[in-house]
Amino acid sequence: MSRQRRTSKGFRLHIGLFGRRNVGKSSLLNALTRQDAAIVSDVAGTTTDPVEKPMELLPLGPVLFIDTAGLDDLGALGELRTDKTLRVFDRCDMAVIIAAADGWGDFEDDLLRRFQADDVPVVAVFNKCDLRQPAAEVRGRLLGEKVQVVDTVASLGEGITALRAALLTAAPADFIDNPVLVSDLVGPGELAVLVVPIDKEAPKGRLIMPQVQSIRDLLDGDASCLVTKERELREVLDSLKRPPKLVVTDSQAFLKVAADTPRAVPLTSFSILFSRFRGDLSAQVEGALAIERLRAGDRILVAEACSHHPIGEDIGRVKIPRWLTQYVGGKLEFDTVQGHDYPDDLSPYSLVIHCGGCTFNRRAMLTRIQRCRAAGVPITNYGLAIAFSLGIFERALEPFPAALELLRRS
Repeated sequence: MSRQRRTSKGFRLHIGLFGRRNVGKSSLLNALTRQDAAIVSDVAGTTTDPVEKPMELLPLGPVLFIDTAGLDDLGALGELRTDKTLRVFDRCDMAVIIAAADGWGDFEDDLLRRFQADDVPVVAVFNKCDLRQPAAEVRGRLLGEKVQVVDTVASLGEGITALRAALLTAAPADFIDNPVLVSDLVGPGELAVLVVPIDKEAPKGRLIMPQVQSIRDLLDGDASCLVTKERELREVLDSLKRPPKLVVTDSQAFLKVAADTPRAVPLTSFSILFSRFRGDLSAQVEGALAIERLRAGDRILVAEACSHHPIGEDIGRVKIPRWLTQYVGGKLEFDTVQGHDYPDDLSPYSLVIHCGGCTFNRRAMLTRIQRCRAAGVPITNYGLAIAFSLGIFERALEPFPAALELLRRS
């Protein structure tokens, strides 16, 4: 299996291709990936749903190209296609705006302004330059705004090398800098103990993504890790010559792991690590405090990044609702969404509880957090909500001084 197939979407730089119909977006995707990833036709509106293509864009690394329907699509079906394209905006780390060589106008400027307002880097592509050349005034204005500009003939593969170089130049610095997940909390030469329950929902023959990513991050940080189940944790800790720097548990086992971990050893969960890694830990800590204000009859949205098939004691559908209901002392209403489904109207909800978002990129998570802020709806995540409802919130935040200080000021 190729490396591009093994890399999670959440670790890929998401690059969206946008523009009017029939400007060559799909041809450009095929030229970039050197594959027939998208159907190409002279008929306007051939691309209907977003087409995703993962690849390695060296030396940048793993990326996900997203080809979209033309934003000038017409009719009822056109509106549906446009709506799907607009949803891609929220998960793009970079945008490529494609126009015919003489076709850059107010439409493209509006797209550019929207991405600039969200601090999304943009590369402007003038395609079909074998037929005509872009206006010098437009090119000069874009360059003056520090927008990378590339001329291409996508159908012939011309300009693709220059486009790859422009994408590398425009890539967000924080993607290249590779933020750490957990190794900074442990340190080189130190040990973390990872507690991994094996229950009905554990995937057969493998670990779940946050656990695998934590192991890799610790190794990349020259730290060591010891993996155990919750039932063996106490014996494992007793066998160590010196205590670990950190214990990380699946949130579902928080109570038992907290009971078996010496009070002097810092403790948190994989989900809380991902609140910091993928989202905004401070904002989601504030969101967890809203649990104190919940009352019977309140409506809560549970959002999952992946589309797993729930079985048994599913954490989002069974365990969290049960723990919150017990905490509030009355019946609460729960709605669940998966994948990229997310309500446009968040006003009916008193709280949003999101998974760690291990299959999302950080921009997608931050966009959801920002949408909740705009709607005045608190948002937290699984691990934080569980720790709060079980009465171990402060302990779970001890590895994160800034978040702990925020909690103590509240």
